[in-house]
Formats: sequence, C-alpha cells, structure tokens
Amino acid sequence: MGPECIVLAAGMGSRYGGLKQIDPIGPNGETIIDYSIYDAKRAGFKKIVFVIRKEIEKDFIELVGKRFENVIEIDYAYQEIDALPNGHTAPQDRVKPWGTGHAILVAKDKINNPFLVINGDDFYGKNSFKIAADYLKSAKDKEKADYMMVGFSVAKTLSENGTVSRGICEVNENKALIEVNERTQVGYFENSLVDQAVKPPFPIKENAIASMNMFGFTPSLFEHLESQFETFLNEKGQEMKSEFYIPSVVNNTIQNNLADVTVLETPDQWHGVTYKEDRPSVKKGLEKLINDGTYPEKLF
Repeated sequence: MGPECIVLAAGMGSRYGGLKQIDPIGPNGETIIDYSIYDAKRAGFKKIVFVIRKEIEKDFIELVGKRFENVIEIDYAYQEIDALPNGHTAPQDRVKPWGTGHAILVAKDKINNPFLVINGDDFYGKNSFKIAADYLKSAKDKEKADYMMVGFSVAKTLSENGTVSRGICEVNENKALIEVNERTQVGYFENSLVDQAVKPPFPIKENAIASMNMFGFTPSLFEHLESQFETFLNEKGQEMKSEFYIPSVVNNTIQNNLADVTVLETPDQWHGVTYKEDRPSVKKGLEKLINDGTYPEKLF
C-alpha cells in the first residue's frame, strides 16, 4: 500500500479555450499529465484517480488514460453538475462545474489511503512529488487531521501572457499554514507584483508562497468536504457560477482546529498553460529538463 493521487482534469479551460488537459506538449506528444504521472510513480504513489467529465471521457481515455494502463493502477471519477447530495438540485441552465472541492468529493469511493491532489494542467516537477510522497507515507488520521501542501514561490508560477489566479499563503514560523487567500488577477503592473482585481492593486511579495492546489490529505477530508459542501449548497447552490474551492475547505478545517496543514516548499519551477500563448514557454522548459536528464525523451 502507498499514497494515492487525484488528478483534477474536469476543468473547462475557459481562458485557454479548449481541453488543455489533453493538449500534446512533449517531444513525443506527451501531455502535462503524462509528466505528472511519471513523477508520481517514481516518487512512490501507487494509484491515480482521474476526475473528468463524461463528455470528455472518450477522448481523455484514448489520448491520456490508455498510456498508463500497464504503468500504474488507474481509476476514474466523474464531476457532473447533477452529482449532488440528496435534497439538492442544480439550477436548470448551470454549465459550470462546482469547483475543486466538489471534484475531490466525487472521488471519495475511489480513495483508501493518504492522497495527493493535483491539477491536471499544472506541471509541478520531480521534487514536488517526492516531497509530497515522503510526507504522505507516514500521514495518519487522528483526532486532528494531518494534512500538507506543497508551496511554490509565487514568482515561479506566473504567466507572461496575462494575469493568473493564485492562492497566496500565510504561514507561521513552524511552516504551518494559517490561511490561503485567493488572489484572482496576479501579475506585474508598473514593475510591481500585485493583484489587479482590487483597487488600488494589492501588493504581493515575490517570495510569497503560492498554493497551486497541490494538497496532501488523509481520508478524513471527505467528511469535511461533505459537511461543508452541504453548507455551500444551502447558501449558494442556486447561483449560476458559484464554486466550492478546496482552499476554502482547508481554511475552514484550520480555523475550526480540525487539521494541521504543513507547508513544504519546493525548489521546482512551475509550468502551466493558462493561455494558449503559454505553450511555447512550457515546451521550452520541458526541453531543458529533458536535456539536463531530469526526464527521458520518451517517458513510457
């Protein structure tokens, strides 16, 4: 037995304009997910659960899932608009998924051990997975849950082609997470790093720790997800674009003394395709990692 990994791949890619989760980006047509699975396997993860939507199932399995059938145990969970607890129904015209917290919750029946959560369209790096796996191998459910987060320097998570949404973390001297604050338009403005979503722009330190949704949990998380999702639906379930975010769930568990969340910083450079124009820089970053021997030219 070993830690497991949930890959969130149901997002609609609104800013990118397509299913970037299955967009080839490596020298042999690899996707970003291919690199994540390669890193997860060599770090010691034993099972991968892909969270997808039924409408992309055929393409996803054909272009991504089949690559791993003889590599690691894989399974699928489905994030659908109507995947709601009894007594709740979605607004008739809602098309937007319910958010990352809901995406993790639909995988509840597929997970049996401490697990990592990652975004399907983020490249986290070899060291990030090793750091997470080493921690989760000894994580246990107890009276107060033992969770973790791999944090990146925010300056290593930006796009040259527009602003990005980032969870900026407040961390104490013991590397314990105090709170994640969502900043929705992070980028440089007049040579300063700021969140441009507010006026005046909110300043952000370049060495601030950013959450890239690389969280590690024990199975106790699902109890918290169920409880908080019920509250969310009662308050915002009839809104067309409301989302149930995992950082909000993490904040709630911290504030209610239900969990300790250890922040483990990674030296790795994040890569991601927020916009189509980001693809060339991501390809260049991968080429460099292949050339220095971090990855083979052909992964599997």
